[in-house]
Amino acid sequence: MTAKLPNSPSKQDQSSTEGVQVKNLLVVLVAVALSVAIFLGLRTQTQTVSLNALAEASTPLEVALTNQNPTLMEFYASWCTSCQAMAQDMQDLEQQYAGQVNFAMLNVDNTKWLPEMLHFRVDGIPYFVFLNSKGEAVASAIGQQPRSIMAANLAALVANQPLPQQQAAGKVSVVQTAVKVRPDDPKGHGGQPAS
Repeated sequence: MTAKLPNSPSKQDQSSTEGVQVKNLLVVLVAVALSVAIFLGLRTQTQTVSLNALAEASTPLEVALTNQNPTLMEFYASWCTSCQAMAQDMQDLEQQYAGQVNFAMLNVDNTKWLPEMLHFRVDGIPYFVFLNSKGEAVASAIGQQPRSIMAANLAALVANQPLPQQQAAGKVSVVQTAVKVRPDDPKGHGGQPAS
């Protein structure tokens, strides 16, 4: 008969203690991994592109119309969710076409741009006008556009070729102006006559 020592743990107690230690280690590892993921997630969220920053960095319209480069004019507003959704793509495209295409941003909330809004019949934003190197409008797009469509149009604009998507339409934010648009006018984008 063997006597059991009162202070020595049994094999069952040892495996139970090891199991608890392994569980604790796993909990710590998962907590560290989640902390890193949250930190990186918050860090990338704060690096979003601001429409105001894009506008400040854009080419002034007066310069764009006289420097012999083609121009992409964007009518936008800071409250426009479609404009905000496209901001990162627009910044990337601006960097890609730096020195080849002017990017001019016109805020529809600024009455300074009312003549241009009336001329191009802007009733929804974002509203894009593609201008050739002579400052002549060759195409337009309204609403949120996929980056691929914008990139294809810009490549054609630089090459002085017809744009593949000359009147693309996407999700828009409505602009309230005193512009009178006939319902059957194809440039009206489905706008209703102003009263």
